[in-house]
Amino acid sequence: MVLSVSASAEFQLKPLIGVAFGGDTTLTFGLPGAGTPSLALGIGAVWVGEVFGVEGEIAPISKYPLESFRRVIDVNVIGVFLGLKHVLPVMLRQNKGSIINTASIAGVIGSPDIAAYTASKHAVIGLTKSAAIECTASAVRVNCVCPGLIDSRMLRAIIEGRDAGKAGVPMEKIVGRIPARRLGEAAEVASIVAFLASDEASYVSGSAYTVDGGRIAG
Repeated sequence: MVLSVSASAEFQLKPLIGVAFGGDTTLTFGLPGAGTPSLALGIGAVWVGEVFGVEGEIAPISKYPLESFRRVIDVNVIGVFLGLKHVLPVMLRQNKGSIINTASIAGVIGSPDIAAYTASKHAVIGLTKSAAIECTASAVRVNCVCPGLIDSRMLRAIIEGRDAGKAGVPMEKIVGRIPARRLGEAAEVASIVAFLASDEASYVSGSAYTVDGGRIAG
């Protein structure tokens, strides 16, 4: 069973959590474009919140529509908050669990024309760290992954939005800014999610793992 967690309203989220923690069901989590699902773990073990989210409109702050900004925050931040709010009590009662939120390298650096997305991913990292501190007396861990330039619909939408009405930036130039000299694959993000979900990461909590080919290293 694939459980997509992107609800930003409590009435939508509660039934999902009931499925996740209410019976003998094994949930499979995957990332878009990753091919085969990356995780197949027992109930109550793992919660993967807000996979990628939405990028919103591509525009400078001075021209960014308020309603569009609010929508990005509603999906990317409120969705993560509600997941934490309702999943943490269950995991803390059973004293077991791993929560992996999806942030972005936009959560650790600034980027033009995607201020709403950037703000939302900074918030996801902050929520992740705060939740991890609140769980220090338990065996519940909270981490997040920060994908860089991943070969995806979202990356193409951002590039096309920035280049609207003018000659586009060649992909070679974009890739040239990445030390690994290539775009990342969704499966490479999924592998970090799988690690954070596993017992191999039992001493890891409050971390923001970048998966960016060295993009923000220097």
